[in-house]
Amino acid sequence: MKIITFTKAITAAILLGGFAATASALTAPEESSILFIKQEEKLARDAYQALYTQWGAAIFANIAVSEQRHMDAMDGLIARYRLQDTTPEEPGQFAIPELQELYNDLVTQGSVSLIEALKVGVLIEEADIADIQAALPLTRERPIKNVLGNLLNGSLNHLAAFRSWLQ
Repeated sequence: MKIITFTKAITAAILLGGFAATASALTAPEESSILFIKQEEKLARDAYQALYTQWGAAIFANIAVSEQRHMDAMDGLIARYRLQDTTPEEPGQFAIPELQELYNDLVTQGSVSLIEALKVGVLIEEADIADIQAALPLTRERPIKNVLGNLLNGSLNHLAAFRSWLQ
C-alpha cells in the first residue's frame, strides 16, 4: 500500500498549481499544508464512515465524528486566512488525485475484513501524524500551530484506539 506523504503532495500541488494563491500573509507551504490537511481529515472521516457502514464497529462512527471536528478546525484556518478551499462536499471525493487514489485503496482494503478495516485506521492515523508533524515546522503562525497541535493529539488518541481494538 502506497501512502503519500504530505511533503510529496505539497510539492506536487505547488508545481502543478493545485492550490490557488490568496490574499493571506501565509507562505505557499503554510497555505498548502492547511488545504492538504483539510482534505486528509476528510479522507479519514469518509473512510471511517464507509467502514462503519460495512462493519458496524462503533470505533469508526466515533472517530468519524472527531474527524469532522478536525475538518471544522481546518475550516476555521481556511476562513481566517481567506484561503480558497477546493474540498468537494461529496463523501469519498477529493480534489487531490493522490488522496482520491488513497481513499479508494484504503476503503477497498478495509472491505476485506474487520481486522483489515482496523489496520486501515492505523494507516490513516499514522499518515495524519506524520503529515501534521511535517507541517508544524513550516509555520510561525500561532493559530496554525495551535490547531495542528490539537489535531496531532487527536490523531495520537485515534491511533491508540485502533491499536487497542486490534489487540
